[in-house]
Parts: sequence; C-alpha cells; structure tokens
Amino acid sequence: MTQPAGDWYAREAVAPGITRLWEPAVHRFFRANIFHVRGREADLVVDFGMGLAPLHPALGLTAGKPVIAVATHSHADHIGAFHAFDIRAGHPAEAGIFAGVADAATLAHLFRDQPEPVTALPHAGWLAGGFRLSPAPLTLPLGEGAVVDLGDRRFTVLHLPGHSPGSIGLLDSTGGDFFTGDALYQGQLVDDVPGADIPAYCRTMARLAALDAGRVFGGHGPVIDGAAMRAIARRYVSERTGAA
Repeated sequence: MTQPAGDWYAREAVAPGITRLWEPAVHRFFRANIFHVRGREADLVVDFGMGLAPLHPALGLTAGKPVIAVATHSHADHIGAFHAFDIRAGHPAEAGIFAGVADAATLAHLFRDQPEPVTALPHAGWLAGGFRLSPAPLTLPLGEGAVVDLGDRRFTVLHLPGHSPGSIGLLDSTGGDFFTGDALYQGQLVDDVPGADIPAYCRTMARLAALDAGRVFGGHGPVIDGAAMRAIARRYVSERTGAA
C-alpha cells in the first residue's frame, strides 16, 4: 500500500505553540518524534524523522520566517529530513557524521535491514534497499551553553552524551520546556549502539535527575513531565551502577 504524501506524517498539538509530528508507517524502533516550535521571530524544528516524504509541507511554515533546525544527534531516525533546512544546528562532536552520513555512524543500515521497515510506502516504487541519508553539514555548531533564540523563547543547549557523543537537549529555563532527544524518553533507552558510552550516560542521567523541567519532549514516545524524567534518570543510574 502506498501512503498519500500528505498523510505520511501524523501531527498533534502537545503544548501552546508546539506540535509533535511522527511517521506512523515507519518501524516502531525508527519512529522518532519531530517537534515544531513556533516563535515570534523564528521557528524551531527539533529532529527530522526518517524523512521518507518531504517534511516541510507537513510543518505549515510561515513564508519568509526563519527556521532553525536542530538535530539532537546524528542517528538516521532523527536526521532524515535535516538536509532540507538552511540553518542546520547540532553538536560539533558529530559534525563529521552530519556531513558524511556514513551508515556505521547513523545506523541507517539497521533500518534498511528490517524485514518490514515500513507498513506503507511513502511513494510508489519506494524500496528500503535504496534508502540513503542526504549529507547535512552543520551551519550552526551548538555546544554546551549555546542559546537558540526565537524572539519570545530562548532555549539553552545542554550537552547530554551517552546515547551518542554529541547528544544534546534544549531547555527553556523560563517556561520549563525541555527537548531531550534520545538522551531520555519514556521507553527502553538505548546504550548499546556504536558511539554509546554507559559511564557518560550515567553522568548525563545524574544531571537530569537533578534538573528542574516542566514538560519533557523526548525523542520517542509521549510527552512526560519533569518528575517522570527525574524518575527515569534515577532508575537508569541505579540499573547501570547498582546505586540506590
């Protein structure tokens, strides 16, 4: 079955000015969240799914308004449509991966190798074996403490290594909204892929266990609150270190 292009992405409003999008037909392991934040002077898009159909039409962007595209890390399920944006931001530790999009680093081959990577085709003639990521060199490196300014909202970058070396989060310290990518979400966290670092992940989780946040927008799954985030972080540290 071929999915109509306009129906490839599902979407829902999850907070004032924030929309979550995802690709329902993509294999659940690769079905990542995409977030669109509408700001006064610029919009923010956080992560880009597998990008099996054009993302821009699904976002409903305002013509002429700047869009800052931020990738929380460089795995395939988060950078599929990253290349289609003019302002591309991410952590410099993964700059080479964004530019080169090698399978070994992005894990794109794991998607191609799934027995059923999609439950519907994004367009007629699509074949999983032909899936390749498009290079998306960073135009705006974002390290710890950098600020993404939308005019009425400012997000501070937190470097959250562990799932990958350059994983980042974006925290609105005024409103409490926090985009965590794959550093933390409700579900099974992944720390056994190339580039993952369990000791670094434990340090990241110790940081998140002490962080004040309101709404937490993870790389997969539903929106959770700060209390749930801190509980997930504490549980991870306990499971990996045996600490109570």
